[in-house]
Order: sequence, then structure tokens, then C-alpha cells
Amino acid sequence: MARGRINTRAVGLALIALILVLFLAQPTQRYFAQRAQINALRQQVSASEERVTKAKAELARWNDAAYVKAQARARLHFVMPGETQYIVIDPSDKSQIDIKYSGDVPLDVAWYQRVISTIQLAAWR
Repeated sequence: MARGRINTRAVGLALIALILVLFLAQPTQRYFAQRAQINALRQQVSASEERVTKAKAELARWNDAAYVKAQARARLHFVMPGETQYIVIDPSDKSQIDIKYSGDVPLDVAWYQRVISTIQLAAWR
């Protein structure tokens, strides 16, 4: 009799454990899925905060007059009054050496002079 009672208890405990596993499986799966989603969103937030920090630093640089002047010189080929600008052409690049004009627009001058030339050409035609 004691042996049959132990088997019944073991089967009852196993059945209760199985029911608990079945009931807890889905919430546990949801918990881990939500934790993974939270971690992914935290990474996204930290990446966004890093981009904002870099953008603020870039904005602070653009508020500095010396940086704006340096960018104008480098990007737009601006020079201060009284200065002479020299543009060095790579001698190995044959397209820059042989071609001085594209149609009627000169290529060996600054960009703004090319724009003025195209406006003048359009006005004359």
C-alpha cells in the first residue's frame, strides 16, 4: 500500500509540475522577448543620444567664427582681401591639365566665377 501511495503522489506532483510549466511557459517567453526588446530600444536610444551629442558639437563649431572662416576657405575657396589663391592641380590627372573649358565655361576658375560665366552666357544667348 505504501508503494502505490508513493506512485500516486509522484504522478500527482509530476502532473502539478507539468501544469505549472504549461501555465508559466508563455509568460516566461514573453518576459524574455520583452527584455530583448527593451535592450534593443536602449541601444537605439544611446545611439540617438550619441548622434545628438555629435550634432551639438558640430553646431558649437559652426558658432565659432574661426571655424566658419576655415570652412569657407576650404570648401568654397574663399580668400581674404589682399591674399592670392593658388589651386594645385594633380599632374597625374590628365583631365584637369588638358581641359581648360567645358563648352564656353572656364574650368580653371573658382566655382562662383563659373556660375557667373554660365549666367552671362545664358543672358547673351
